[in-house]
Amino acid sequence: MAGAIPMPGVNLSGSSRSRFGAKLFTRGIVKAAMVTDTKPNITDEFDSPHDKKKLKINGNGSFRERIPGKSRIPPPNSSWDERKEEEKEEEEEKVPTSIHDYMEQSLELIKCADGGPPRWFCPLNSPSPSSSSSSSSKILADSSPLLLFVPGMDGTGLGLILHHETLAPLFEVRCLHIPVMDRTPFEGLLELVEGAVKAEHGLHPGRPIFLVGDSFGATLALAVAARNPSLDLVLILVNPATSIQRSPLQPLFPVLDLVPEDAFHYVPYLLSFTMGDPVRMASAKIPKDLQQPFERSQKVADSLVDMLPTLPGLGRIIPKSSLGWKLKLIRAGALYANSRLHAVKAEVLVLASMKDQMLPSAEEAKRLKAALKNCKVRIFKDSGHTLLLEDGPSLATTIKSALMYRRSKERDVVKDYVLPTKEEFHRQYESTRTLRHLVSPVFLSTDKNGQVIKDLSAIPDEEPLLFVGNHMLMGLELSLIVGEIYKQKKLLARGLAHPLLFSHRFHSEYSDQGFIDQIGLFGATPVTGKNFYKLLSSKHSVLLYPGGAREALHRRGEEYKLFWPEQSEFVRMAARFGATIIPFSCVGEDDMVELVMDYDDIRSNFFLKDRLVLTTDSNLRSKSAGEVANQPLYLPVFAPKVPGRFYCLFGAPISTAGIQERKHADSLYLKVKTQVELGISYLLQKRGQDPYRSALPRLVYEASWGGTKQGPTFDP
Repeated sequence: MAGAIPMPGVNLSGSSRSRFGAKLFTRGIVKAAMVTDTKPNITDEFDSPHDKKKLKINGNGSFRERIPGKSRIPPPNSSWDERKEEEKEEEEEKVPTSIHDYMEQSLELIKCADGGPPRWFCPLNSPSPSSSSSSSSKILADSSPLLLFVPGMDGTGLGLILHHETLAPLFEVRCLHIPVMDRTPFEGLLELVEGAVKAEHGLHPGRPIFLVGDSFGATLALAVAARNPSLDLVLILVNPATSIQRSPLQPLFPVLDLVPEDAFHYVPYLLSFTMGDPVRMASAKIPKDLQQPFERSQKVADSLVDMLPTLPGLGRIIPKSSLGWKLKLIRAGALYANSRLHAVKAEVLVLASMKDQMLPSAEEAKRLKAALKNCKVRIFKDSGHTLLLEDGPSLATTIKSALMYRRSKERDVVKDYVLPTKEEFHRQYESTRTLRHLVSPVFLSTDKNGQVIKDLSAIPDEEPLLFVGNHMLMGLELSLIVGEIYKQKKLLARGLAHPLLFSHRFHSEYSDQGFIDQIGLFGATPVTGKNFYKLLSSKHSVLLYPGGAREALHRRGEEYKLFWPEQSEFVRMAARFGATIIPFSCVGEDDMVELVMDYDDIRSNFFLKDRLVLTTDSNLRSKSAGEVANQPLYLPVFAPKVPGRFYCLFGAPISTAGIQERKHADSLYLKVKTQVELGISYLLQKRGQDPYRSALPRLVYEASWGGTKQGPTFDP
């Protein structure tokens, strides 16, 4: 890249791109904080206390030139072997961080109480360009958007310390550090952040700029967006302090001035227990793949013991002489931001904690949702005020799940999609643990010779693949199928879903990591011809249900009936890009739930029709004829049964080579549909031979193995 980004008031920066990032080099930041000389080309180097690497400091008030590194976004033609090798490298490079690191590095940072000025720093260590695995990875990394983190009351800029390694593959990260004795007014901080945003926009006008504001930082982010409505900004507001006047601690603020100086260092320590859940903070660094409850509990206890002695250090991070000034800043920021909400045009994601004891964050999130033009909300029911320092989904995961990650003006379903990390897959897979335990899913695949196998090894490895099959009620099979394909084949089948699933009306907005967020994280995208074309042309595998909503929301007695269109709409597209079609069949709905009220029942019910019928005309297949064209969306009423078993059979791969004329496509279309119907019949017949189809004997058998072995099934 040709040049650096001039930044007002910036003394610290560094190369930020790393595949996974590294710990913040605290001693380096402290030394940089002492650099007040603004002469150009002043550079200093010193050892990191953590891993003996070098951190370069610029003394000329500028961001360093971006250095591209490895990106999580794979080149379209990258193989899964390459991706698996990259995952192995991930684990080797990963450096765990915790709340203890936050406290330790914050205390190191404030040792140099230089009084200012506020400055940006880069928390990530970058490899050299030559260390990237491919030229494609370099290009993707080089085009990553900038993420600016604006801290809360602490001002350290270390609030993302638990998220550095997951943000590093996606963003160029810069964090704002406000020294503990700094007295820059709100307007001065606003100009500093605004200057950074304008400088980046001038250098890369086609890229969005992500502003992450934590508490007080959220007021700065909103203020910048209100003053710059023409800039492409994405705001991530974490427990925004725009609600400071409604804080339950408001009556205590005037009393703090009366606390003696020698006793004040206990005040932040006591307040720390209202800021967040100590157990969730301590859990943040515990590996997510620990299966044994005792082992995990022991590690949480050890982490808690390690963390608690550091909490009194909060009194040095926010001393009495600074607390009053900080509160004035927050009030000024809230007043400024609230008076200009009408001017905010940016895309906004509000992350709010239900158990925030410092601010009414959940209520404030709903208020901002109503006041802002383009706002999404995610509420975390178990988190406190220090959301970013507690256990839970990473910030990167939340941004991706909300479908807000992009590297250009418009989000591209291929270029801007990022593969799930190992931890993200583990979280999703664990979220279906109860369902998998209850229905003990059986997955079968068929090789090219017609032999049925008790795993998914017969599914080809070469992409693109087009999985085509039948829906069960409410798509009960979806998470099980996608998760198992990914687990066994390291292959992501990206679902084409009804567009209304991604609309504000359908979305469960006031929940963290809901169903729509999960399918978005795993690549689901609105079903359109354009998206279908983009996915297959980029060699992405696709999961398609030709029966769509009509099949997923069927009536009573239609459990295993296909509602497919007459046109061979997907075969010709698959043939165009040489995709292999994998038909699949699912059975087990009738052993899991009983449909009590279907669409016809609900529509005729005066009290329910307005509540459960979402739309009677989705306009998705307006040109189709027959039942498939009638796709009303509604919420069926069903009752759970004592669970039976879920079965899924993947048929033999069907090549689309040589398919050019319509008649050939129509013939292949009928073949695919027939294979799905035959698969359903096969499973309905064979499940009668399964000795563990019923829940009781199966659960007893699996419990006898300590839950480590699945109950056997029929022989194919």
